[in-house]
Amino acid sequence: MSYVYGYARVSTDGQTLEAQAAQLQAAGASRLFQEKVSGARRDRAQLDRLLAGLNAGDLVLVTRLDRLARSTRDLLNILGTIADKRAAFRSLSDSWADTTTPHGRLMLTVLAGLAEFERELIRVRTGEGRARAKAAGKKLGRSFKLTPHQRAEVRTRRDAGETLTSIARSYNVSHSTISRLR
Repeated sequence: MSYVYGYARVSTDGQTLEAQAAQLQAAGASRLFQEKVSGARRDRAQLDRLLAGLNAGDLVLVTRLDRLARSTRDLLNILGTIADKRAAFRSLSDSWADTTTPHGRLMLTVLAGLAEFERELIRVRTGEGRARAKAAGKKLGRSFKLTPHQRAEVRTRRDAGETLTSIARSYNVSHSTISRLR
């Protein structure tokens, strides 16, 4: 048996969920998940419950896309979860955001493609920035916890047979920091 789930969200306690709930019920939602929490937060208990309970053939309804997600990446992640469960999604105010129609699936696929393109551009720019920094002689990654002099002392003490834990305590670092030094 397939269900139509409605998801309603407002950001503050001063706002009401009644209008969204009425719209969702009028559109056929038989089960409502409602919460008063910022859309910028990813840990939304009611949304998580809704997504966990989805089955193939179910439909998730929202009144507007901004009730579901605040960023394109968050929206695509949530829609990916819905699609993975072989369920559908529809926004009442955004007719193009409807995975129950070929047109809606096309629009969301284009949106996902643009987000993937953006991620690839970020990856390329990051790589170029790293290459420039490396070429300029900058060290990438985390800085050493011990000075060059301390590292030399550690090597001497290890060669003398002192335990890693004992050496680590004297420098206030973990034994794995000492074990990585060669």
